[in-house]
Amino acid sequence: MPPRSILHIDMDAFFASVEQRDHPELRGKPVLVGGDGPRGVVAAASYEARVFGCHSAMPSSIAKRLCPNAIFVKGSHGVYSTVSKQVFEILERFSPAIQPISVDEAFLDVTGSLHLFGSPTTIAIEIRKLVKQELNLTCSVGIAPNKFLAKLASDMNKPDGYTVITNETIQSTLDPLPVSRLWGVGKSTQRNLERLGVHTVAQLRGLPIETLTARLGDFGEKLYRLSRGIDDRPVRIDRGAKSISHEHTFETDLDNADEVRAIIARQAVDVASRLRKHERYAKTISIKVRFGDFETITRSTTLDNQTNETNTIHAAAKSLFDHWAKTFRPVRLIGVGLSQLTESPAEPGLFDNQSSTANKAVDQATDAIIAKFGKAALTRASTLKAKPQHGLHGPGSNPEDRPQ
Repeated sequence: MPPRSILHIDMDAFFASVEQRDHPELRGKPVLVGGDGPRGVVAAASYEARVFGCHSAMPSSIAKRLCPNAIFVKGSHGVYSTVSKQVFEILERFSPAIQPISVDEAFLDVTGSLHLFGSPTTIAIEIRKLVKQELNLTCSVGIAPNKFLAKLASDMNKPDGYTVITNETIQSTLDPLPVSRLWGVGKSTQRNLERLGVHTVAQLRGLPIETLTARLGDFGEKLYRLSRGIDDRPVRIDRGAKSISHEHTFETDLDNADEVRAIIARQAVDVASRLRKHERYAKTISIKVRFGDFETITRSTTLDNQTNETNTIHAAAKSLFDHWAKTFRPVRLIGVGLSQLTESPAEPGLFDNQSSTANKAVDQATDAIIAKFGKAALTRASTLKAKPQHGLHGPGSNPEDRPQ
């Protein structure tokens, strides 16, 4: 087998760049895609806005203080989806081995395409040229022997650039970097490593694997490998849904736990219905809670068997919330998510059949009514405590888009 050649393609400030492309009056100006209200959040920032420290996921109120002249745009998500498909169509010309990460980035394994299109660098240059010619947008590309290094490389020469990491340059590229640039190293792990006197990848590479595993467990072994540029993960050719979720941000913080429970019930109905629509089953159920000060927590549970039943999903989400709500405080955002999706369910247990059959009958009837008359036509009793809310964020899912 020849050495692997992996590209990581990352569209530059995707949402903001599309807005600037389609609206000439925005070009060269600091553009922020997102809501500009007191509860707004930045979805994307143009490079002109990034100079001031603005970035995605930042509260709009903070972005305004950093860049008072920023221009807020609500966003055109239908347009972004269309442009994303056009980008992926360009990538498919060079290799079928594509792993989408989000609407604006993907891994591309071109190992089997080199005899057709030339070197990995030649392919990367051609992709960048086609994106610019056909879509009037720019992208940055990382070229490397594996996914970790390719992702790292695509960030090194942004925007509108490319970077090559070869087997010969792996350590000279990695060693000077702070350990925070390694996948999975958050603030907690970084503090742990700093206690060991480790600040750079070179210092991390100098530690014995026994020291790392003693301090960090299995993750220590992963860091040992990443510090040497070792990553054996394949590019997964999978366009199916990776997760389905629904989130709601409130105009005013909810200080009543029962109201939050009612909204969780509504969200469980929504995500379960969409799960069945896409003929998927979920094994992991999670909730996301954000407070007024923007602190965010997530909690998840993995079931013994995959499910697409509303009652099972709701019970798991409610249990997660109830466990957390022992120390309840006002909530700014609540969300229910499903992951570990499969196309087939697990075999039912001996005592599961009767309850499962009854749940499926209820779910089928519910789906049929909603399909004919809309969501408002049917309400579960568990959702009745929720007051009408005008949220800023609606469903968050990726069954029809590229998986994240």
